[in-house]
Amino acid sequence: MLSIGYFGDGPWAHEAFRKLTADETIEIRFVSVRYDRQDPILVALAKENGIPVEISKNINSDEFMKKMKDYRVDLFVSMSFNQIFKAEMINLPRLRTINCHAGKLPFYRGRNILNWALINDEKEFGITVHYVDEGIDTGDIILQRTYSITDEDDYGTLLERAYVGCGDVLYDAVKMVQGGKVCVIRQDTIDRVGMYCGMRKPGDEIICWDNTSRELFNFVRALCVPGPMACSWIGDEEIRINKVRMVEGARPYINIPGQILGRSEEGFYVKTGDTFVEVTEYHFSGRIKVGDRLTEERR
Repeated sequence: MLSIGYFGDGPWAHEAFRKLTADETIEIRFVSVRYDRQDPILVALAKENGIPVEISKNINSDEFMKKMKDYRVDLFVSMSFNQIFKAEMINLPRLRTINCHAGKLPFYRGRNILNWALINDEKEFGITVHYVDEGIDTGDIILQRTYSITDEDDYGTLLERAYVGCGDVLYDAVKMVQGGKVCVIRQDTIDRVGMYCGMRKPGDEIICWDNTSRELFNFVRALCVPGPMACSWIGDEEIRINKVRMVEGARPYINIPGQILGRSEEGFYVKTGDTFVEVTEYHFSGRIKVGDRLTEERR
């Protein structure tokens, strides 16, 4: 029997929780949810299974550490938890602490990884389970799998695949730890520096029409629903853009980026830094006219 303490949040944590609790050789002795946003579904799942729920503003505090020692678990498991584990906490269980990260480490450390992967026109994204150290997503890799990205994908489709993928990869990694079959890979043997991605914030969704059509296509699909959607302005009216389409055969030419060039059956055409794109899904309360300019701020 492997006893674990489970730190989690969101659909990825739900999928992994269900797989772990279905395994009769694994016992979750407690669930810890985020302090600032207590996941009601994860709390309900824990209560349905008779598992105590722990909540702490500071998981590294002496008070919380004392509680953790009393549970006497073999392994801490983190899935989308938002606090940093310090050394004493990391090493408290005899098998230490592992984390599941929806990024292909050592690249795409940090936050909002699926958005950044789309913005960067990646052809695949990764899911990695690694030992936790005092860095951010820098610990030794236990298990990593990759998943393809096509032009039909967007933020929503990647999320759905990552929810399921994280549950699968995390469960398989826990079984590797349980069976003593871990052969770790140090991240610096893959790349000495790696790559860190910062958390996206309000304002980061504003479109720069000077970018190429391909860059705009990737930017918009990275922010589509359930994200905030990409944003621009026509005069002093905001427009939220959920989908753009690359136009086959569009030739490069010099003109004013952001200029509305014409209407289409599904929307309208907009000049980009190199060619033009078709905006096919958007939210706008005003009237759109040929010759209007999409801008990065109200005018």
